[in-house]
Amino acid sequence: MPSRAGTTRLVIVESPAKAKTISGYLGPGYVVEASFGHVRDLPRNAADVPAKYKGEPWARLGVDVDNGFHALYVVSADRKQQISKLVKLAKEVDEIFLATDEDREGEAIAWHLVETLKPKVPVKRMVFHEITKPAIQAAVANPREIDRDLVDAQEARRILDRLYGYEVSPVLWKKVMPKLSAGRVQSVATRIVVERERQRMAFRTAEYWDILATLAVTNAGEGPRTFNATLVALNGDRIATGKDFEPTTGRVRAGAGVVHLDSGGARGLAARLEGRPFTVTRVEEKPYRRRPYAPFITSTLQQEAARKLRFSSQQTMRTAQRLYENGYITYMRTDSVNLSETAIAAARRQIVELYGERSVPPEPRRYTGKVKNAQEAHEAIRPAGDNFRTPGDVAKELSAEEFKLYELIWRRTIASQMTDAVGSSVSVRIRAVSSAQEEADFGATGKTITDPGFLRAYVESSDDENAEAEDAERRLPNLVKDQPLTADELAAQGHHTQPPSRYTEASLVKALEELGIGRPSTYASIMQTIQDRGYVTKRGQAMIPTFLAFAVIGLLERHYPRLIDYDFTASMENELDEIAGGDHAAVDFLTAFYFGSANGAGDQDIARSGGLKKLVTENLNEIDARSVNSIPLFTDDEGREVVVRVGRYGPYLQRAVPGEQQAPAAEGEEGGGQGDRAPIPEGLAPDELTPEKVHELFLGGGGERKLGDDPATGEPILLKSGRFGPYVASGERKSSLLRSQSPDSLTFDEALKLLSLPRLVGVAPDGTEVFANNGRYGPYVKQGDEFRSLDSEEKMFTVTLDEALALLSAPKARQRRAAAPPLREMGVDPLTEKPLVIKDGRFGPYVTDGETNASLRRGQTPEALTIEEASEMLAEKRAKGPAPKKTAAKKTAAKKAPAKKATAAKKTAAATKSTAAKKTTTAKATTARKTPAKKAAPRKATTSTD
Repeated sequence: MPSRAGTTRLVIVESPAKAKTISGYLGPGYVVEASFGHVRDLPRNAADVPAKYKGEPWARLGVDVDNGFHALYVVSADRKQQISKLVKLAKEVDEIFLATDEDREGEAIAWHLVETLKPKVPVKRMVFHEITKPAIQAAVANPREIDRDLVDAQEARRILDRLYGYEVSPVLWKKVMPKLSAGRVQSVATRIVVERERQRMAFRTAEYWDILATLAVTNAGEGPRTFNATLVALNGDRIATGKDFEPTTGRVRAGAGVVHLDSGGARGLAARLEGRPFTVTRVEEKPYRRRPYAPFITSTLQQEAARKLRFSSQQTMRTAQRLYENGYITYMRTDSVNLSETAIAAARRQIVELYGERSVPPEPRRYTGKVKNAQEAHEAIRPAGDNFRTPGDVAKELSAEEFKLYELIWRRTIASQMTDAVGSSVSVRIRAVSSAQEEADFGATGKTITDPGFLRAYVESSDDENAEAEDAERRLPNLVKDQPLTADELAAQGHHTQPPSRYTEASLVKALEELGIGRPSTYASIMQTIQDRGYVTKRGQAMIPTFLAFAVIGLLERHYPRLIDYDFTASMENELDEIAGGDHAAVDFLTAFYFGSANGAGDQDIARSGGLKKLVTENLNEIDARSVNSIPLFTDDEGREVVVRVGRYGPYLQRAVPGEQQAPAAEGEEGGGQGDRAPIPEGLAPDELTPEKVHELFLGGGGERKLGDDPATGEPILLKSGRFGPYVASGERKSSLLRSQSPDSLTFDEALKLLSLPRLVGVAPDGTEVFANNGRYGPYVKQGDEFRSLDSEEKMFTVTLDEALALLSAPKARQRRAAAPPLREMGVDPLTEKPLVIKDGRFGPYVTDGETNASLRRGQTPEALTIEEASEMLAEKRAKGPAPKKTAAKKTAAKKAPAKKATAAKKTAAATKSTAAKKTTTAKATTARKTPAKKAAPRKATTSTD
């Protein structure tokens, strides 16, 4: 679409990929350039704060809370080059079109661009939900102004999250561990996962039995001759199933009125029913009808991609972003299930072509969303364009990952406009009287689909992997009341109740959505954040909270329960929605939340408590760090309390008799204690710390176990577990286990050999002693300051003096490995125009431009990383500057260290000393920041600097 004669327009989008696609749809006179996402933000740290604001008391927040919550925005260091380019282009054009995404985030980016570029030409906002030629041309022809209500809502959200994080996180640093973070939504998401794990830890399994009967029809006619039925009642009383048991005791619920069969009871009843006649007592047939699922929104797309494709939330959104930017799907951050009239028409046309006219209902289907305050976009996620391209049409254009997601979206969209699946369902009751005159009732259900309708195109998956698929059929014989049956087989079968399933990313997103917490643009980042912070790990698809998460959530629940209350968090989302709708003022909302002013909007409970600021500072000294970092498990058979303690070096077990004197613990430290300790193996889930497992850890993998007495000294030889793994000790002697040894199978003789290390091999001709020992990098021999590696652990005990001297006299091997080829060549960085490659390093894959390296984040893969993501990661790394070099003091200390390997105690002392030094430095810096500075003159609503 050409611009007006003589008019040049600058169109600013968010990503280079989108810019490339859109530029192909616009004619001459249009310059399309990317902003690379957000162009400015609140300062990330003290270094980002401009010098003239460093003395301000609010500088650490980046928000002037005493002056209308005015935000200090700074241009990101990695965006300055691009901003300069945009400023130059803005001076050369007649009009500017801001084509950022159509949600709140995109609206805020558009506003930030205006505030940063300060253009002298007219600026217009163009929005679209798909990148197709007609959509782009329509957006250019129908621009609008920036919606300030949406901008205010997004700015209020950003400030709210900053205040929450910057005020609550320091509490965690002081009471749990340094460098932890709290967040308005991430903490609630973590709480949900922790609460589910607590339920699993408290769960007590129960066993129950029933009988599976294989029944046969004498004259079957059409249909199957046999079918299965399950015992459902005995003498009129229902047979107990899993729902009838208390999850925390494993006992039948009070007043359940059920028959609880055990193994003997079920087998005995089955025997008494052998050879007895069975009779149909009831047949109920009902029509079956299933409506199609609504088109995808952000949350349901993430859920189904996780179930069907095993994609993480981040992977789903990255892939969807690429599909959107290249014109294959509509905007992927939405909570609306609406389809446009053109989309409905396109879907109905395609259904007729592929499945026939009978698969299209007479009237188009309209869907109503269940998401509260749905507002992020105006249409569901669907294939782009007025004529949908089938998966076969795009297969050669997309990567494997992109194709799978596109096909999923296409099928869901098509299915949403197809006819219902219809059929019939039947429920049957059968009775038999045992030889002991017991009335046993059996039940069976069947389902027949006569017209699959939308199921031809799409069948939704379930979080329960054992659940029956929607399109599955269960065919029964044609049965009538009083029809006789015979039992081909009667099998007693046992079952165990199961704890509630752990959350997956998909089910956690669903839970957040149902609670009204978070928004489409935040779900994926929430999933990633709680994993990056070390609060949640993944085992397959299951999300498992760490003990660090238990400590953090325990502190917040006890001392700041309102801050992680589900209703409170959802109410804040609602108030942000009201700000977006122009119904509330952002300043009133923030004031009530932070200062406790009950005059404006905001949560009244927080207001009455004096606001967030008072809440997190008033009772800080009352929080007991040791209590917060202790997670009680149970009391063992000897009356000892077993707890998990979260220490600086990881979680560990401790057990002690109640009332036993405990050494005091400093805040955030592991502290003392007279009880036994045992480390918790990495990867062990909290619910797996059963009494049996804990006993095993204390005896086998940790704690202390006596192997015997040293024949030379008479002192006991003990197998222990320490911070650096299992070791043997006898008196003052200690030695770590070899890599080839296991604490479970270590023998007394092997322990004696270990305690002989370091072994004196002999005395060299010059009078120096030669030792063999085991070290961090494996076995070695040592003479003075000279070390040489041994090729096996056994050599430490067998190497002779001559062999050792021969090794020591040879020059050190300096073999360099050939450089491994890169994992992937990505292309040219759009910011620096340097070639980017992904390599495999010591700590995993990383992206590099030859000068700057950035490790791939958790969940990112070399195959899926986009050039834009790689460019942004490297820009952030460059903005942080080079890593600080080691100080001279540390180097000197290293030179003065004795050659003899330091003991664990010495290392601990050194670490403590270093920590103390850091604390002193931090205290000085804090004192410096608290020095009063001359208050700056009142500013405008927003302070900006580049």
